[in-house]
Amino acid sequence: MLDARDTFLAAGWYEPLQAAVRAVISAEHPRRLLDVGCGTGYYLRAALPPGEDVRALGMDLSPTAVSRTMRSHDRIDGLVADVWSPLPVQDAAVDVILNVFAPRNAAEFHRVLRPGGLLLVVVPRPTHLHELRRAGLAVEMQADKAAHLEASLGAWFALESAQQMEQNAALSAAEVVSLIGMGPSSHHAASAGPESTPASVQDVTIAFDVFGFRRRATELC
Repeated sequence: MLDARDTFLAAGWYEPLQAAVRAVISAEHPRRLLDVGCGTGYYLRAALPPGEDVRALGMDLSPTAVSRTMRSHDRIDGLVADVWSPLPVQDAAVDVILNVFAPRNAAEFHRVLRPGGLLLVVVPRPTHLHELRRAGLAVEMQADKAAHLEASLGAWFALESAQQMEQNAALSAAEVVSLIGMGPSSHHAASAGPESTPASVQDVTIAFDVFGFRRRATELC
């Protein structure tokens, strides 16, 4: 899965999203960043501002993912941890939390973020990869993902910004295979068998919601 992710991201299709993440984080002038679900560090290393006093922590359940993220930048440290357990991070130790296509633990995110800190969340839009889902190559996604996100975070965070991104990508068969292989659809494709592999260029919609949530002073009851 990580190899497929590296291969697909190297083609540049997600560079607009990478740039959007970098722009939002740059405006915060953070000194401490935490990427929960860091994968290979693609977004974290691009978003890390310059300065020897600026550090980042890439967290993932996969030791291999954390290792790759650490190797990607000399100012990124690594943490292998489960997002659903208490995070081994001090209270109010982080200026920005980055969360791209990963699970979220709102209470723990609130605890480790400093007062007024930013939680940047990226989730797929309903149209994301819908051509591949229609062709049976990708798993179905939650239809109301954005609304569920706001509801699940609302007690701890206030929605401050929202950006919609969408583009059409003409992907080669090899790129489609890498795209499917980098996420949960990889298990679906493997069970479908080799006949499900695309044989030609596919027009695929790539679409994301980028949300900025500001940490509330206290949890809402």
